[in-house]
Amino acid sequence: MGQQEGGTGGPVRRWLARLAVLAALGVLVVLVVAWGEAGLVIVGIGLLGVVVCAVGAWWFLAHRGAVRLLGAVVAIAAPAAVLVLFTHEGLWLTALVLGLCWVATVACARAALRGSPDRPPRRTSVAPRPEHPVLIMNPRSGEGKVGRFGLVERAGERGARVLLLDPAAPADVTALARAAVAEGADLLGAAGGDGTLALVAAVAAEHGLPFLVVPAGTRNHFALDLGLDREDPARCLEALTDGEEFRVDLGEVAGRPFVNTVSFGVYADVVQRPEYRGAKAGTALNLMPDLLLGEGVRRVDARADDTVLTSLQALLVSNNPYASPDAFGGAGRRPRLDSGLLGVLGLRVEGAAQAADLAVRGSRSAGLTVLTARVVEVTSAAGEIPVAVDGEALRLTTPLVCALRPGALRVRVPRRTVPGPVPAPPLDWRRLLRLAFGRSR
Repeated sequence: MGQQEGGTGGPVRRWLARLAVLAALGVLVVLVVAWGEAGLVIVGIGLLGVVVCAVGAWWFLAHRGAVRLLGAVVAIAAPAAVLVLFTHEGLWLTALVLGLCWVATVACARAALRGSPDRPPRRTSVAPRPEHPVLIMNPRSGEGKVGRFGLVERAGERGARVLLLDPAAPADVTALARAAVAEGADLLGAAGGDGTLALVAAVAAEHGLPFLVVPAGTRNHFALDLGLDREDPARCLEALTDGEEFRVDLGEVAGRPFVNTVSFGVYADVVQRPEYRGAKAGTALNLMPDLLLGEGVRRVDARADDTVLTSLQALLVSNNPYASPDAFGGAGRRPRLDSGLLGVLGLRVEGAAQAADLAVRGSRSAGLTVLTARVVEVTSAAGEIPVAVDGEALRLTTPLVCALRPGALRVRVPRRTVPGPVPAPPLDWRRLLRLAFGRSR
């Protein structure tokens, strides 16, 4: 006999799945009723608008001068023209109903699937209070979060020794962490960006010590996926006196640790530029034409386990897979940090037609590769390539290998910390129908 899909909120998820199916049937009914009059026209015009908008966006990114200006105009004018045409032809009401039904379908379906048991319960253990905790803090991270939240003083009140990095004299963070261990530290922690966190985490894993994350950087994706409060990093210091531990994976690329991602190609090239930190959008737009289509543009090749990827413009390898390709834009979430698998996202778009295909088909497009692997080997015609490791700009010699150390890191968090909601997965209609009306094996 099969087992009914359950988990927390099982009946609610079942009804959400049924509502999603009902809304999808509403889309079909509207199309059938309006087919002879407007259904096919609405679908065709809508798809054409998406394609033209994607072509304009490609021209804007991959060219300069008049072509870039034309691309901006086309990308903005395409959706506006669709709305004007719907209104002029009297199709706006039908299009609105179709749109609302489809939005309801997607919202209910993703809400139903979001609660499915893809992530096993976190196995935590109550941790004894450390006697000699040491925290390394970067006062420049996150526009001065260490100072704004009084992290040095609050850590000291909980018995921690703080090593404050000097912005005027760059320090070897790894050496500082190892020296702290040699002097008797029984817990290592870091307050800063993900790059600083990764270096201290590697030393903690090397010596089997618990690691405390204080999200004092700009984004801190690692802390987000751990379930920590990024808005108030001082709350994470509660783990010094009342904490629990669990194990997560730690990534390595060419011997260097990473907790989030390693990027190759376009993004890695952009972050190498000194002006990027002060003007991210402007620097990226200025460089994109050369990085996408310019002469001598660098491409990377990779082998993800047995899958060969060639001539990629961008490659992102993550410590555990993200829930969706949105990770390219930093919007992704990782449901787990202990799966023992790398996430792999590869992008290759050669022209406007492929950009349009990517806009219409998404992750099913030939230009985007989404998979998981245990080992990723990256090669390039260039002997040395730009690499962004947790956002930090480096240059590494190829070939280089990305891999995971499963369960290598003991993370210490405040008690009763729970990870955020499982990110909404891509629509899986078979699973949705099974959840709504049937049983799964």
